Amino acid sequence: MLDVPQERVAVVTDSTSYLPRGWAADLGVRVVPVQVIVAGQPFDETDDDQAQRVADALTAWHPVTTSRPSPMRFLEAYQEAAQDGATAVVVATLSAAMSATYESAALAAKEFDLPVTVVDTRSIAMGLGFAVVSGAERARAGASIEEVARTIESRARRSSVFFYVDTLEYLRRGGRISATRAAVGQALQVKPLLGVQDGHVVRLDQVRTAAKALARLEEMAVVAAGHGQVDVAVQHLGAPERASDLAHRLRGRLPEAEVIEGVVGGVVGAHVGPGMVAVVVAPRLESAVVDDPQES
Repeated sequence: MLDVPQERVAVVTDSTSYLPRGWAADLGVRVVPVQVIVAGQPFDETDDDQAQRVADALTAWHPVTTSRPSPMRFLEAYQEAAQDGATAVVVATLSAAMSATYESAALAAKEFDLPVTVVDTRSIAMGLGFAVVSGAERARAGASIEEVARTIESRARRSSVFFYVDTLEYLRRGGRISATRAAVGQALQVKPLLGVQDGHVVRLDQVRTAAKALARLEEMAVVAAGHGQVDVAVQHLGAPERASDLAHRLRGRLPEAEVIEGVVGGVVGAHVGPGMVAVVVAPRLESAVVDDPQES
């Protein structure tokens, strides 16, 4: 009986997964940087000081925009994976409704000789990151390209992403909400609580003060966690004390959860502005064989 060579699947993601330092290298995940442009100067989101540079620029009202990776950046990542012995590649990107990064990854896949599956996770930040972690773990265990892609899709779909912003102005500038809605929010001095649903940013609630907003964010995270096994990420831009305090409270209320803290990068920062705090709640997959996202 002939031996069938085992598939070796590499996992690639973009920099908006915001994996904690060292995680990508430990898991063998290749990260393709999205670009941030500050006052006309482009730089990779993976640069060490990019988050602070964006926060400083936004505070000073300097123009900050973002740019998707070129297909060539993805193709280079695929080629590096093949050189390291991969026979197939799964790419997980932030929501295609938020960025053309998915399109770049798909265009690069057409130019590559090995099988490539590109997954639009319809998420961002650690909603994408935790899904990538699960996919990479399955790939290391010898799973097929289909199984790895399904794992990533399944965990991303189960995850909840909530965030608080100090002002709607940056979302208005990025086209995520209308000028009218932003103006009304500013006039009423409300503190909006937003979420990601099916790849889109939606308003979930609004309160009058930052303290109430963060308390509400805590409650939303606890409800999303339920009674199952979950991983939680508290991420921020220019708000380390807020994030640390929220993470501390969540550890007390969710003792079984793994709660990590981190900073979002310039791509998300450009759209939400300094002071943002986000919570991602990602239920752990209960088995190695995950369901098909199309069936539920």
